[in-house]
Amino acid sequence: MRLFGIHPDGKFGEYVQTAFQVEHEEAVLEDWLESNPDGIVEDGKILIIGRQVATNFGGFIDLVGIDRQGNAVVIELKRNRTPRDTIAQALEYASFVARLDTTQIEGLLRSYLSDESLNLAEHHRAYFELGPDEAVAFNKDQRVVIVGQRVTPEIKQTASFLRFKGIRVTCVEFTFFQANGGTRLLSQEIVVGKDAEKPNQPSSGSLPTVTEEVFLASLDDNGKTVFPRILALAKDKSMPIHWGTKGFSLNVDLDGTHVAVCYGYPVGAVYKQSVYTAMAGPGSMTSKTAAPEDVINALRGKARATGLFSPAGRELKCLINRSFSEAEISALLSWIEAVADTIRKYGLKE
Repeated sequence: MRLFGIHPDGKFGEYVQTAFQVEHEEAVLEDWLESNPDGIVEDGKILIIGRQVATNFGGFIDLVGIDRQGNAVVIELKRNRTPRDTIAQALEYASFVARLDTTQIEGLLRSYLSDESLNLAEHHRAYFELGPDEAVAFNKDQRVVIVGQRVTPEIKQTASFLRFKGIRVTCVEFTFFQANGGTRLLSQEIVVGKDAEKPNQPSSGSLPTVTEEVFLASLDDNGKTVFPRILALAKDKSMPIHWGTKGFSLNVDLDGTHVAVCYGYPVGAVYKQSVYTAMAGPGSMTSKTAAPEDVINALRGKARATGLFSPAGRELKCLINRSFSEAEISALLSWIEAVADTIRKYGLKE
């Protein structure tokens, strides 16, 4: 395929197809796929949940994602492998991912985003903007996407055969072009895909975490009246803050073990600008402390009594989408202190 740009004088300037060294191709393409996963499958968006994910046989999957239906998606760069090795490795990786349960998938997402508070179902629903009647079952099926500057006829033929047998394999070719002025373009084409014992928790590379300064700068005027007060309370009460890729968790330190009290998110987060409770999931009061269930339920009731919290799955959320009064901020801070005091009172599970 030839590609042309149109100059102001109406003349065409051709973009020249550019070959990349393998190491350059991998770095550029993997970053591009991670940042722009929506165009690489034939039927919509992909939510990336892991990069360089370690498998039980010592391999590393380039990218792991989830589609709208909750199916796992293994995305592999072809690199300089033979067609047989490319297909074999992709299927090996898919067989590993197929054995992960929902808890492990959720753990992979939390590790990738450096956010221990993420709820897989809620994050997936928000990312794909699912309707209230759309139900999702995670990892009931797996998909494979093979990406390369050139997908060989052997790979295409084998991928088409696997699709015929019910294994969903998509092959995508990409091409780089560069003009004399240095402008670069990238094209991609789906060349196959338009037709009709549990492993240990995998690890993933992490996105960079935010700082307090960056977090505060990302807030709107409503958030800037609430979150500085929460962070000031944390410092005053020596409560550790763990920063994630978007927000933070506020914790109580029990002899080196941190128990989450709540989570804070800025405007641009999937959960929007909000404070989420941390009473049910991993790292929470329920999983780590000896606090009785009726005591934890009483704290839920106290949160609801403030008028600031609403249900959010197993947790409660306080959306900060309006100006809070001083009384409302004080009620929120009082609830945070009550949770922290309860965690200190009952301590860790034996």
